[in-house]
Amino acid sequence: MAFATERPVLAHSEYRPVSDIPRKGGKFQVVSEYQPSGDQPEAIDELERRLKRGEKDVVLLGATGTGKSATTAWLIERMQRPTLVMAPNKTLAAQLANELRELFPHNAVEYFVSYYDYYQPEAYVPQTDTYIEKDSSINDDVERLRHSATMSLLSRRDVIVVASVSCIYGLGTPQSYLDRSMLLRVGDEIDRDDLLRALVDVQYTRNDLAFQRGTFRVRGDTLEVIPAYEELAVRVEMFGDEIDKLYYLHPLTGEIVSEVDELRIFPATHYVTGADRMERAVRDIERELEERVAELESQNKLLEAQRLRMRTQYDIEMMRQVGFCSGIENYSRHLDGRPPGSAPATLLDYFPEDFLLVIDESHVTVPQIGGMYEGDASRKRMLVEHGFRLPSALDNRPLTWEEFTDRIGQTVYLSATPGPYELGQTGGEFVEQVIRPTGLVDPEVIVKPTKGQIDDLVHEIRVRAERDERVLVTTLTKKMAEDLTDYLLELGIRVRYLHSEVDTLRRVELLRQLRSGDYDVLVGINLLREGLDLPEVSLVSILDADKEGFLRSGTSLIQTIGRAARNVSGQVHMYADTITDSMQYAIDETNRRREKQIAYNKEHGIDPQPLRKKIADILDRVYTEAEDSEQVQVGGSGRNASRGKKPEQGDRVRSSGVLVDRDVKGMARAELADLIAQMTEQMMQAARDLQFELAARLRDEIAELKKELRGMDAAGVQ
Repeated sequence: MAFATERPVLAHSEYRPVSDIPRKGGKFQVVSEYQPSGDQPEAIDELERRLKRGEKDVVLLGATGTGKSATTAWLIERMQRPTLVMAPNKTLAAQLANELRELFPHNAVEYFVSYYDYYQPEAYVPQTDTYIEKDSSINDDVERLRHSATMSLLSRRDVIVVASVSCIYGLGTPQSYLDRSMLLRVGDEIDRDDLLRALVDVQYTRNDLAFQRGTFRVRGDTLEVIPAYEELAVRVEMFGDEIDKLYYLHPLTGEIVSEVDELRIFPATHYVTGADRMERAVRDIERELEERVAELESQNKLLEAQRLRMRTQYDIEMMRQVGFCSGIENYSRHLDGRPPGSAPATLLDYFPEDFLLVIDESHVTVPQIGGMYEGDASRKRMLVEHGFRLPSALDNRPLTWEEFTDRIGQTVYLSATPGPYELGQTGGEFVEQVIRPTGLVDPEVIVKPTKGQIDDLVHEIRVRAERDERVLVTTLTKKMAEDLTDYLLELGIRVRYLHSEVDTLRRVELLRQLRSGDYDVLVGINLLREGLDLPEVSLVSILDADKEGFLRSGTSLIQTIGRAARNVSGQVHMYADTITDSMQYAIDETNRRREKQIAYNKEHGIDPQPLRKKIADILDRVYTEAEDSEQVQVGGSGRNASRGKKPEQGDRVRSSGVLVDRDVKGMARAELADLIAQMTEQMMQAARDLQFELAARLRDEIAELKKELRGMDAAGVQ
């Protein structure tokens, strides 16, 4: 067995720099029934040419609905390089990961986002002398996917990692992660007890009864482990001190999936620290503590000095006794052996040097990356200043923008509206992709005066309603949206109001109802969110289009105009008395794209076809999970009641939200308790399926039901 560790028990060390580790894996191969169409072939060719020519930054300006994700997949296939795809949030990252997994079924497509379902960072508010302790809830399955990503990056080259901006936050060093891994080969000789001790050293725990991720069990000469990053278990069969056979097997049934000649087991945590390194770190922490306490006392900050001494000494004792303490990440600089002010290791350090970076929705993601460091630092400075943390806590942080750019190589920026930074990096040049496979063109933009705008809007709504088409109306203020909705309702128009307080599932429900014709008009302030690419929408009306600001900037207007780009007869009406620079920019850019799209259609004899999408496919996966969660069986034999049949009318129960349909006040206590238990199971399943919004909604519903249950208990209701 080749074993890289700080323990001297095994003779064959495989230490080598991360950059030199051999990575296996085949070539990237896109598997799809479709081929590049429209201007996708030209965009892919141009992107490939620029990257192979050595250009560091390339911008793909892709209009809504032109298939930027597919273009990215075909580009990765051309470049044959490990790729990091950054998305602005968890939901978009999950959607991208699912799309790329379908396109690359034979390659490793990983998902790397923050593993917190809930996170309250440590903070101090000096104005009220309020200390807020760190509180978090970790999603075990997301943590497994994070381990899977780092494992894949250190073992193969055909890897695509789809990540949020959490990839620029501190992570254990890849060298330590690799050095403490174990390479097992059939025929290697190793004492069984030494192997077990080595597993314990890298944070695996022995559990012969509850066999789960991050544990191992022993049965005679057979060792079974579920690695931190695997859904399958590993079986090591030994003959004396020799490894006889290696298997992957199903952890529940024990069914053997495959037999292999070698495999590598990576640590169960990214923060792997041996005893020697921990002792060095503790000595460094003690040295920094004495220096900082002396500094505070010299400033007559005696309370802060005493507070810091007590908190840090407690943490030190915990680290010495159990190898861990709450908030251990604040000591990461000492654990890593880094100098003060240095950047932590991040996911970027796990990639080989030639990796390709793709930043999706770059006009949003780039500013996010740039803003992470200062937001984190300002909170920690307050903790350090008031004696809650050592100054070294400031080095547990995300990367600065400069550190981020130093760690990346060639970058492709994807956006329908690239920001000034991206265009500045390329001298204003970009690769364009504006032709849609369906032949649909960008909508016509018409500017109308504000005088009589509401009457005109009502007329346009009635025209669209007669044609069974839908209308989006965007206003500047919440009050105006509410007043307009009330006015349209008084006129008998079927209208709904979408605002920031509408939760995710209700938002999905509103969009499905709009598409299915339950109502004709949706009014809101910011209608730029994902899921609003609605084929039935033929008109987008923008009120107060000439009021410059975030919601009426050139970028926002182009994004808003794109909401009508899925309909053959799509139009955008801007109500304004003057044409601002932002309006002119948006209109000119839309007209430029229209001309190019119309010319392409004429040249190729394409008749634009309406986009036909089933009503269920907007956030389809989230909504399907929502419907599954609604089908809660009540009555019968409680938890053992049938869950397979469709519930009868009236079987569902309403608390304060949208998940259930009947008042809980008439329920028996046992029935309500059973409902809470079932919804809790659904919440956990939603979290495992990465449906974070659904899990949060279920959590809130459960909290309301528990309040009702406590009320029953207080009243003695059976």
